[in-house]
Amino acid sequence: MPLLEDGRSVADPWIAGTDGQPVPDTGPVLVPLERLRAENAALTARGAPLGVALPNDAEVSDLIALLDGDVNRLDLITLTLPAFKDGRAYSQARQLRETHGYRGRLRAVGEVLRDQLAFLARCGVDAVEIDHPDAEALWRAAVGEIDAVYQPTGDGRTPIPALRRHISPARREDAA
Repeated sequence: MPLLEDGRSVADPWIAGTDGQPVPDTGPVLVPLERLRAENAALTARGAPLGVALPNDAEVSDLIALLDGDVNRLDLITLTLPAFKDGRAYSQARQLRETHGYRGRLRAVGEVLRDQLAFLARCGVDAVEIDHPDAEALWRAAVGEIDAVYQPTGDGRTPIPALRRHISPARREDAA
């Protein structure tokens, strides 16, 4: 499946470290949360990039506790979107970015649809696996089509209510 990082197609360098298989000493490895729980010390001591696949029903606070409060020990966290109507990955992304200051890659995987791309980007997701023949064009169109937002997030865009507060009363009358 095509991988986009910051809207550009890239090769996926991450090796899946599934349960039961040895983890290589070098190179980026992506492990399931349960494996990170079981082998935390060994995995974090390898000195190579480490990522975790965070299930959508996992609590971000549990991951933070597992990492002794330092989520930035991880280079990649994948967030699962199992169905269009399940938005838990959005909440996980915002918690990781805004509450816990996560600076690594956040990758959306699963049932990622075009309609979700702009909202995922607003929540701090910077990489997606999406099945589309021209994924880059799809990303650009989706992320660029919403130019005004209502909710504040960590993406730095000023929400409409804040913009309205900066319009003087005389200008409000002119706009009406």
